[in-house]
Amino acid sequence: MRMSEAAGIELIINQEAEARAPLCPHGPTLLFVKVNRKKQEARRFYACAACRDRKDCNFFQWEDEKISEARQSAREEFNRSRQPPFTHKQYVERFRQFVSLPLANRIFCSDCQILLLPEEWDQHSSHRLIGDVSLGQLKRPSHLLLPLENKKTNAQYLFADRTCQFLLDLIVSLGFRRVLCVGTPRLHELIRVHQSEKKEPVIKSQLLDIDFRYSQFYSEEEFCHYNMFNHYFFGGKSASEAFQTFLCQDKGESIIMVTDPPFGGLVEALAHSFKKIVGIWKISRNEIDDELPMFWIFPYFFEPRILQCFPTLSMLDYQVDYDNHALYKHGNTGRKQSPVRIFTNLPPKDIILPAEEGYRFCSLCQRYISLANRHCEICQACTSKDGREWKHCQTCNRCVKPSWVHCDTCCRCLLQEHTCGTARDGCFICGSTEHKRRECPHTAFPNRTTIGEAEPRKRKILETERETTVKKSKKQAQKMRARKKKTLKWITGKSKRKPERKKKQ
Repeated sequence: MRMSEAAGIELIINQEAEARAPLCPHGPTLLFVKVNRKKQEARRFYACAACRDRKDCNFFQWEDEKISEARQSAREEFNRSRQPPFTHKQYVERFRQFVSLPLANRIFCSDCQILLLPEEWDQHSSHRLIGDVSLGQLKRPSHLLLPLENKKTNAQYLFADRTCQFLLDLIVSLGFRRVLCVGTPRLHELIRVHQSEKKEPVIKSQLLDIDFRYSQFYSEEEFCHYNMFNHYFFGGKSASEAFQTFLCQDKGESIIMVTDPPFGGLVEALAHSFKKIVGIWKISRNEIDDELPMFWIFPYFFEPRILQCFPTLSMLDYQVDYDNHALYKHGNTGRKQSPVRIFTNLPPKDIILPAEEGYRFCSLCQRYISLANRHCEICQACTSKDGREWKHCQTCNRCVKPSWVHCDTCCRCLLQEHTCGTARDGCFICGSTEHKRRECPHTAFPNRTTIGEAEPRKRKILETERETTVKKSKKQAQKMRARKKKTLKWITGKSKRKPERKKKQ
């Protein structure tokens, strides 16, 4: 079941739901509510926090469903079977043995994605093997491991060297000496390389990532197997304590959190986990009003949702690019530019973007902007979000994308080739055009609830679409019956004319 707005799925976050959440292989599940417009009811269910498609994790349980002891035991056994083959301590010990081997005996299995010890060579003799693994390669595991590219679960679109170096230089210039890397393995390894080369200043980092394969390369203080969608540490208490020790060291001074979540993930679930991290950091400082410095890297079109969860964040114009993504590349033009940006709670004027890449400082907005981002005197802001120069619409009284035109029928700016009246405006749940589904006062459904009537205009659109579908089905059925009748007459000899076959398109 896809967690999409069209399906009427809403995430429910509260302490009661978290306390009662059953476990799947990815940790505690999340509570959702499914709205059925046809039956005018809603029902709650638990589903995997990390995977939005059932084919990736098929866990599903209604909130009011009673689970037998046998089924619960089978579920626990299944969860255990989906865990890594070794504990983190065992991986660390294997790494120590691997490094002590001569260069010719250091072999990595590309099929199994594991460092091999000599006694395991025979088991992997038919696999694709990488030999002579150097210490330099072990310091850059993201280049050795194959990236996981499921964009909704554990997408590893790894930072390009340009972006990674920019982030590290920026962190150093801003005075931070510790970095909490949440889902940013390439930044973490660059910091580790920087530290191993004994460059000044000394920067320390800790990686939190759902990819357990990094346990092979980092100690328990350097890496925690972690699910950012439910703030779950797979390593249990020891991993959680290692995280808190790093986060709260020196009373939380000079630390910044950098996170690059999967773009298909639920923003609300991510924000809930990040707020827990911020809460732990605040306790260590005894300062409720302080904010943990943060770089949240996400596409610009998620800006409204991110700001709804973290109002103090602002979006920078810097385009983040990735090595293994076909489109998110720096230097492309028009709509092919990378849509990924940096959201931060640091003052934008303090974050200097590289002039050699076309960024410049706007004295009116007091921030660095891209070359095509022009200051609008009416909006009193540099309004472009996607790297193109936007235009101001006098009717909407705001700046819009250059490809949009104002539609008097829809009363807003849209693409010129849009179809009027088909845009799904307003709230999916109650039909109101005054708010979106996420702001609907009827989202806190009980186990089964009757939902309000939708607006007549929305109901009419749905009925028209349904009638059109029924008419098409009837016409297709009539054509099929007529074709069968002609074929039967020809077979029985009642007709000498052979029926024509339908030509393939």
